[in-house]
Amino acid sequence: MSNDPGQRLHVALVHHPVVNKIGETIGSAVTNLDLHDIARTARTYGVAGYSIITPYSDQQELVAEILDHWKTGHGAQANPARKEALECVDIKISLDEAVDGLQKQYGSKPLLMATSAVPGPKRLGYRETRAKLDKGELILLLFGTAHGLAKEVMERVDYLLPPIQPDSDYNHLSVRSAASIILDRLLGEGRDE
Repeated sequence: MSNDPGQRLHVALVHHPVVNKIGETIGSAVTNLDLHDIARTARTYGVAGYSIITPYSDQQELVAEILDHWKTGHGAQANPARKEALECVDIKISLDEAVDGLQKQYGSKPLLMATSAVPGPKRLGYRETRAKLDKGELILLLFGTAHGLAKEVMERVDYLLPPIQPDSDYNHLSVRSAASIILDRLLGEGRDE
């Protein structure tokens, strides 16, 4: 295994189960921007893999079509850097499938971590999370779409990272912006505490 801590970090963008603005459990739509931008950030910071989690076949087909265009189609020829970024992306139908796949690949179950803009229990700071990566722990970091991860997902996670800007009266970053900030805090040279 590599000494690069990013090679022990996998990220997943969860589209189901997530919640809407009134707290109902829903499934959200995959967006082209999230797919590309988080893949580019993951590649920049050396993250081992990026999973799109959606149980919906039409959304899976959309992701597969986009990936095919950029990995093997005309996009691969036109933009090799984008092809390289998207090489780390895969599609999973559920969180269970993502966890099982990592367990088979690495021989151990990943530590489940999530992000949340809402303060709460089970918090683990960026420095402590980086220390776990440095010690060789395998982590699957979950990002939620819509208005965040559903309660059933939050109950499964081992730890939550602190909110990005906990004292702000406006807490509505796009998930791709949040992913960039969080990956920089975990893996960047000028890591925050």
